[in-house]
Amino acid sequence: MGVTPDEQAVLDRIDADLVVRVTQELVRARGQNPPGEEAATVAVLADVARELGLDISTTTVEPGRDNVSVTLAGGNEPGLLLLGHTDVVPVGDGWTVDPYGGLLRDGRIYGRGSSDMKGGLAAAVAALAALRGTDLRGPVELAAVVDEEETGKGIRAFLTATQRKYGGCITAEPTDLQTIIAARGDSYLQVSVHGRAAHAGHPDGGANAIYGAAAVVAEIERLHHELADDPHPLLGPATWSVGQINGGTGGSIVPADCVVVADRRLLPGESPADVLADLERRVAALQLEDRGLTVELAMPMEMPAFETAEDHELVTITEESRFDAGGPPLPLGGWTAACDGGYIARDLGVPVVVLGPGSVTTEAHRADESVPVADLITTARAYTLTALRLL
Repeated sequence: MGVTPDEQAVLDRIDADLVVRVTQELVRARGQNPPGEEAATVAVLADVARELGLDISTTTVEPGRDNVSVTLAGGNEPGLLLLGHTDVVPVGDGWTVDPYGGLLRDGRIYGRGSSDMKGGLAAAVAALAALRGTDLRGPVELAAVVDEEETGKGIRAFLTATQRKYGGCITAEPTDLQTIIAARGDSYLQVSVHGRAAHAGHPDGGANAIYGAAAVVAEIERLHHELADDPHPLLGPATWSVGQINGGTGGSIVPADCVVVADRRLLPGESPADVLADLERRVAALQLEDRGLTVELAMPMEMPAFETAEDHELVTITEESRFDAGGPPLPLGGWTAACDGGYIARDLGVPVVVLGPGSVTTEAHRADESVPVADLITTARAYTLTALRLL
């Protein structure tokens, strides 16, 4: 398509130094989730928005945990939502740089959350700043929510509170500057097996909860292999993965309780309730009650998948804008991770794409996390062009 002179005039207002500074300030805002320490990041984001003359509002999700929205006003037509999150995963071990230092070295900014996704937040803020004074048919809003990395409390509170209409949503997660049109969802399933304690010298006098849990784990593994036969063209198959087992009180005691926690990645169109019901049927078929065991199942977290048609206006505009902004020649893609954009697609009926700086596969959730400055600038340009062309 190419950039028009009017568009270039707006792009010229993108301040590269601002993008770098805001990314560094956000990284230096300490906090991790769990336990949920977004307040410092929210404060930095709000201060920067005020400094730039943008409208901000906050909504308290829990004490000390506020969602923040930064808005550029426009006309009365449905607007563009830039969606992000303010929480980051725990720092962990293995760092060779200060995880909260915001170090700029060799064209990269280092620190926890630099890629996932404080760099995306900074790019969105820079785009909003560049768009000031532009006549838009609808508003552009950056919604930065809490708790994306855990149970999605922030996005659910946002869905309850928002009164705006959106024509499209860009989720600012790290995608290596690729336009993502489909993403898996995610859910956690907890299986609690209850038995009866006894002395290990006479194990038949008890009911071993760990044995029951082992049968459940084997069934989940079978389910995982079954799903491999039905892959999505962009996302691959749905998956199961057992991540935690906790049970027993000592080697000489028949365990009375055992808890299994599994991750189930969801494909577009899959219902979390149906996934839970299917596992309940599978576990019931194990007939663990014949061993004196009882079982409880729960789904403490579910994040829906989404898919947007490749010929949708949001997709074509975003993809053209990404390329014209300097993005690499990449095809439309799918994302095996999950993100809050699935809630926007499912609960608001709004088309969603994912596009942002950095990499979810090689940089996020690991020691020495970093994001290329060039990615930040390209992303800010892509968001700005998309807003201009959509609105």
